[in-house]
Amino acid sequence: MIYKYSTLIDLFEDSVRKFGSNQLLFEKKAGRFSGTSYTQTRRLSKEFSAGLMAMGLRKGDRVAMISEARNYWIIGELGIFYAGAVSVPLSVKLEERSELRFRMEHAGCRVAIISGSQLEKVRNVREELPDLEKVIVLDDLALEEGEFSVDSVMESGRKYLAENADKLKARAKSLDSGSMATISYTSGTTSDPKGIVLTHGNYVANVIQSADIMKSISEKDRTLLVLPLDHSFSHTAGIYGVMVKGASMASPEMGPTPIDTLRNVPLNIQEFRPTFLLSVPALAKSVRYNVERGVKQQGPKVEQMFRKAMLFAYDYNKEGDNRGEGKSWMDSLKYKLYDFFVFRQVRKSLGGKLRFFIGGGALLDIELQRFFYALGIPMFQGYGLSEASPTISANRLQDHKLGSSGRLVRDLEMRICDEDGKELPVGATGEIVVKGPNVMAGYWQNEEATKKALRDGWLYTGDMGYMGHDGFLYVLGRYKSLLIGNDGEKFAPEGIEESISETSAYIKQVLVYNNQSPYTVALVVPNKESLVRKLKRMNHSIHTEAGQKAALELIQSDVDRFKKGGDMETLYPQRWLPMALAVLPEGFTEQNRFLNSTLKVRRSRVFGFYKSRIEELFEPENVNIVNPKNMHVISKL
Repeated sequence: MIYKYSTLIDLFEDSVRKFGSNQLLFEKKAGRFSGTSYTQTRRLSKEFSAGLMAMGLRKGDRVAMISEARNYWIIGELGIFYAGAVSVPLSVKLEERSELRFRMEHAGCRVAIISGSQLEKVRNVREELPDLEKVIVLDDLALEEGEFSVDSVMESGRKYLAENADKLKARAKSLDSGSMATISYTSGTTSDPKGIVLTHGNYVANVIQSADIMKSISEKDRTLLVLPLDHSFSHTAGIYGVMVKGASMASPEMGPTPIDTLRNVPLNIQEFRPTFLLSVPALAKSVRYNVERGVKQQGPKVEQMFRKAMLFAYDYNKEGDNRGEGKSWMDSLKYKLYDFFVFRQVRKSLGGKLRFFIGGGALLDIELQRFFYALGIPMFQGYGLSEASPTISANRLQDHKLGSSGRLVRDLEMRICDEDGKELPVGATGEIVVKGPNVMAGYWQNEEATKKALRDGWLYTGDMGYMGHDGFLYVLGRYKSLLIGNDGEKFAPEGIEESISETSAYIKQVLVYNNQSPYTVALVVPNKESLVRKLKRMNHSIHTEAGQKAALELIQSDVDRFKKGGDMETLYPQRWLPMALAVLPEGFTEQNRFLNSTLKVRRSRVFGFYKSRIEELFEPENVNIVNPKNMHVISKL
């Protein structure tokens, strides 16, 4: 399909023409949210862009973006695009040595736009970044050589524009749909992440695809950007998807720490009164917790009424597409009464204007979907991945089914394939494979990974699912081994697993697990022979309680080497190292079908088999490796 826009700049300029006086950006200043219009945002973005060009930024140069959500994040990225350069959005959660340095060096970033909270990180690795020439700081701090305040960049931009407006215009016009827009880093099949190259055409296609899903959103709507702006879903749908609709977006009020910023979100929702929110499961769970806590604080009678209303609503709503089927007019009236006297009060605590959530990320518990649907602010779950810009499918207000990931976006082909790449019929489970204008150009400087992921234009997602006979996509899990934290951050576990098993005398095999969990855990296959020999030298026996405890502590000590205070603490981000371990009675072999014919672990099979053991690891009493289950397994070695 031929789209109306070639680039994100074209899209933005058209929105300015249509909605120029509408407020685009909101930020809390002097105790209240104040707005910046579409027209004002364009002026500021061009001044920022001109400032970048005055600094010597060339077409195609890469610029790192490392900041919490704020107006200047969006203004800065638009400025990068106007200058014909490439944005490299990076998470503020990255550790400088093991994560940030690699990404900035790999992308060859010449400029970094950063918030004050990230300045020390960049300073710590700057000498290891030969391409990095200039750092633009968004907060008012004492600066060092090569660092510039955002105010000075804007001032130089205004001076540059006064004499070189035609050069800025020419730079923006030199872009086309095939021009690179961003390098978005995610985790690959090794411990080093891969840089996803998304073109302006990729973004334009997915913004239009996403806007088609969000038909009920208009220029009168507003959202609070509660997801990090480097998050692919927030980046595409939250910024540019909102922009194409002429709607408004606000950044949460920043606190002195990330935790403080997170605590500001509920208050900001009440103050800004968004009409919709982009969400991931972790956010949805947090909102639910706050709602239930608020109800409980009102006393047992209110809580009892709330529970009764919820149970009735669950039964009435069913899966959404069959809502009210088989119910009488009396049931309908009863639901309306519950909605008016119970659920309406809850909605008031969320600003009173919130109509729905749009859910992204991994699987969303259907019970969680039922909860929000009952409240009258349904959560419409979708599916996507960064390599697809990211939206692949979604439920929508006009057409939804709880428990599914919705219907495919338009202009996108999909196949469900078996392990040999053969297409499977409707209803059969296999790998989700897609082809369309939103599929990435490839991985930055990684031809091997690109060839593996893209074959004849088809993107092999590594995710497992099936297309239902009802036309809805059902995503079941990941063929990929990526760890996915409860905030949507991802990491490949193979490096951690390989390092632990290769350096440990007491661990033969290990699988690390995190699927939007509170922390990372691991399944461990012990090396019986080494443990028995060591215990003998310690005058212990594997058959005594003291010996079993000592054996477990030896296993734990080899994992702790990678944690803070250990001799290998700098190798991996701490959040992806296992906090709790389950010791297994047998290894992963071809005989028990935990290894395939090429001796690769069948992760989904292992995790499915040990599902209950994994769930137990998130119970406080099992965080310590010396627990009854592990003691029992060790005793049987």
